[in-house]
Amino acid sequence: MSGSRGVQRSPSTAQRALLLGVVGALGLGLGLAGAGLVRGGHDATADSAVPLMVETAAVSASLAPAAAPPPPASAPFPGEPDLGAGGLHATRGVIERGGSLAGAMRSRGISPATVDTIARELRGVFDFRHAQPGDAWHLVRDTDADLVEFRYSTADLASFHLWRDGEAWMAERREPEFERTVARVAGVVTTSLYDTILQLGEKGQLASDFADLFAWDVDFSRMVQSGDQFSILYERLYRLAPDGRREYVGPGMILAGRYLGQTGEHSAVYFEKGEERGGYYREDGSSVERQFLVAPLKYSRVSSRFSHRRRHPILKVTRPHHGIDYAAPHGTPLFAVADGKVVFRGRAGGFGNLVKIRHANGYISYYAHMASFAKNLVVGDAVHQKQVVGYVGSTGLATGPHVCFRIAKDGRFVNPARVKTPAGDPVPTDRMPEFELIRDALLSQLDGGARVVTDEAL
Repeated sequence: MSGSRGVQRSPSTAQRALLLGVVGALGLGLGLAGAGLVRGGHDATADSAVPLMVETAAVSASLAPAAAPPPPASAPFPGEPDLGAGGLHATRGVIERGGSLAGAMRSRGISPATVDTIARELRGVFDFRHAQPGDAWHLVRDTDADLVEFRYSTADLASFHLWRDGEAWMAERREPEFERTVARVAGVVTTSLYDTILQLGEKGQLASDFADLFAWDVDFSRMVQSGDQFSILYERLYRLAPDGRREYVGPGMILAGRYLGQTGEHSAVYFEKGEERGGYYREDGSSVERQFLVAPLKYSRVSSRFSHRRRHPILKVTRPHHGIDYAAPHGTPLFAVADGKVVFRGRAGGFGNLVKIRHANGYISYYAHMASFAKNLVVGDAVHQKQVVGYVGSTGLATGPHVCFRIAKDGRFVNPARVKTPAGDPVPTDRMPEFELIRDALLSQLDGGARVVTDEAL
């Protein structure tokens, strides 16, 4: 997503690494053994949620290179001079919430002149006005307290390096390099998908990515029930911290996933059909993507369903409600459920702030009661699926923050929950043998081990 500072995904060459890594793991007996929670037995951990977070060893040099052992505390930052030679002195810090780089460096005794040099010389590759809490910096000075080099790492794991080359300063941006391991997490939903994954010890980003994977088939706002089962095979990303520690960054690309709930069983595996970007496909090679998503937002609850007779909470009259109301926190992003063109953006009576998008095959989607519209969105704009078009609010006839989501087909409102649209392009016939090989290897790993049940009731 444009402008995101989140963890970067694998490059398009991941397909070959995937074959070597996963198939190699199977051949070497490095399958992902499970760690389970036994209910009603004698397991000492039966009263708590036990993470099922099992990682392979370095399954291949290309997929998960072995990490270097942490150096002693006095070892230099990779690539910098030995700080014990020539009297060099290193200073490190992290930007705190509400702070700035200049303030953080001044508190560590760095002179305003040095701070000015760093900001000026790095301006071509990084603007410190975009610094965020958690960004880390590392500075090296000589015996005269003059700057020798400076390194800066942002929350999205990009790094910036400033060093002297003779009389000139050199600056560069370095993209992050990760060690990738393959892990499996599985569980039974008892609160929500998001809460369950957090209880299992993984970051919430994995829940978000998993929900995106099945967003064409499962509305995680209204279709998730206690007892639904899921399993995810995915990358865990690590990097070497400036002090040489192996540091977990977060979840990377999902390689395979399965969800079993009231809408049935949904499975998907990652595959790259060619030079274009990869995608996710069902076991038969059909694409998981469809013309329409089932919902225009994440992590909400349904406050009112599609009905031909509903008592209006404000007007106190019974009339049709030809949409689905999703209650969500004020400001929650709303995205287009399909590619299309904006045909209305403005105030519309009881709908409040409304966006209407025309799609192929006679469909128009409605997003009502918005707090505000996406920046620069105007009538006539072409939008793509999952593009943010506005934010949840309570404008118009609304008792609280929510979006009234509607779909019309050829001028008549239809139930959004029952709209069925064609899937995207499948795996080409000539690529099916390769797809089947990767599919079988990934699903074998995905199905390994016992499932974990978390204890908190829905």
